[in-house]
Amino acid sequence: MRGRFVTFEGPEGSGKTTHARRLIERLEGRGLAALYAREPGGTPTGELIREILQHDRCGEPLCPPAEALLFAASRAQLVDRIIRPALEAGRWVVCDRFADSTTVYQGYGRGFGADRMIALNDFATAGVMPDLTFLLDVDVAAGFERLADRHREQGGGPDRLERENRAFHERVRAGYLDLARRFPERFRVVDASGSVGEVDERVWAEVRDALL
Repeated sequence: MRGRFVTFEGPEGSGKTTHARRLIERLEGRGLAALYAREPGGTPTGELIREILQHDRCGEPLCPPAEALLFAASRAQLVDRIIRPALEAGRWVVCDRFADSTTVYQGYGRGFGADRMIALNDFATAGVMPDLTFLLDVDVAAGFERLADRHREQGGGPDRLERENRAFHERVRAGYLDLARRFPERFRVVDASGSVGEVDERVWAEVRDALL
């Protein structure tokens, strides 16, 4: 029996990593084999690409088409090496960002257009799509307040995409909401402004009702 594939999407500071990992714990608590993945990254190749995309490792500015193609390359490797084999083995896969991120950040944020990025994603994923996608929605200003708190607690500073201007991030949030309207059968929009426990309960209720 094929496993289930769940993704977490949302603006910066919406809690994607936290809730992806909490869902893994919930699933394992029910005796279900579950795997955490993240984008970009998740494979040795993907992690090297992540250093370029998020941490300026290449030492030169990325042109927007190269950025989009690097995200797609990381995704193709992750699907081929990790996601597809896990699903075929009957495991759940919970991914911290997936194809919708490129559709939104490059399609809406950079202005390439959603349909062009959806076509690129289809090529990269060879048809592998989530069974359920959580859009953790949070106001852009509130999300950046959370990011600032995290950087103070953990050290470091904003990554390359976090440094984009506020208008870029507003387009990203609007793009996510547009995708959720466009694909309502897959998306679940969750208000991420509440406490971690409140959001966790909302996520789990949706997973239980839709996939268990």
